[in-house]
Amino acid sequence: MRVVITGASGFVGCHAVAALQAAGHEPVLLIRDPEKTARVLASVGVTETPETHKADIRDARAVRACLERGEAVLHAAAEIGITGRGGDLAGTNVTGLRNVLGQAAELGLDPIVHVSTTTVFIPPRGPVITADGPLSSPRTEYGRTKVDGERYARALQDDGHPVTIVYPPGVIGPHQPKLDSMVEGLRGGLVQGWPITTGGAGLMDVRDLAVALTRCLEPGKGARRFLLGGHFLRWAELADVCDEVTGRRCRRYPAPAALLRAAAAVLDTVKKVRPVDYPLTRDAVDIMVTTVPADDAETMDALALRLRPVQESVADTLRWLAEAGHIAPRYIGRLARTSQSEEDIAL
Repeated sequence: MRVVITGASGFVGCHAVAALQAAGHEPVLLIRDPEKTARVLASVGVTETPETHKADIRDARAVRACLERGEAVLHAAAEIGITGRGGDLAGTNVTGLRNVLGQAAELGLDPIVHVSTTTVFIPPRGPVITADGPLSSPRTEYGRTKVDGERYARALQDDGHPVTIVYPPGVIGPHQPKLDSMVEGLRGGLVQGWPITTGGAGLMDVRDLAVALTRCLEPGKGARRFLLGGHFLRWAELADVCDEVTGRRCRRYPAPAALLRAAAAVLDTVKKVRPVDYPLTRDAVDIMVTTVPADDAETMDALALRLRPVQESVADTLRWLAEAGHIAPRYIGRLARTSQSEEDIAL
């Protein structure tokens, strides 16, 4: 199947391209920067760049010209502004989304797969997130743009279009082109220490998510929603996993939610004056202290999906962070020695 994919130079998108090719699909890339995309795809083993169309998803006419080349679409492009480094949030997450999903519906593409996020349900109304739960009323620009995009995707579903919405949790794994969100949080936890507070995080390996997205590409299924909770860990449990895979003790500090919110607000102010290399923001705190587990049993069965162990995903992420120069090798303990041994064997 010829699948138009947006966001191919991003974290989820590049891994999705590799998974699509492995499953026998023919990706058609809608991208802004061909050279960057080629470099990113090469890092995940895609050495021959698929058919590409240079376009900005905010340009409706250019988007339509690319969509006309496909049979289905996987919309993975998004601005992730949780840690304070987002770009044009509304332009990408709302206008761009409308250009892609709306025109794909007009052209009759099937399926139209949209990568959303579990944060559209956060803060949740109950102890478990479900796919039919109420959408949140976020205070942040990032949250508002994601919910606005979500409402548009659901309106297309209500109108009978074959839109599949996928809700992943925090995504980790190797080869993130630009550090953000959960991967940046992992680095912060190892270097500055883990705040032990309420809530937790759902973690999913980007390679498992790519497989899940590929399995959504079935025409004739109509409108569907797939919630993915991943491995839910409280913050102390996540710190324990990092200890387990690195063989070293991470720093921990108790952080009541109110205190953490106040500290994050101060950091937000300081970051306006000078850079601070720590991913804590008020937006991030609002999510981290209120996140609860998600019920994804139906999704796992429907997609015949089996997640790799969270220890493997965390280890691969940390090892890559060091290899890419994002973190000093001493912070990943024995993983650094493992990586060096693997290089010696390869030579």
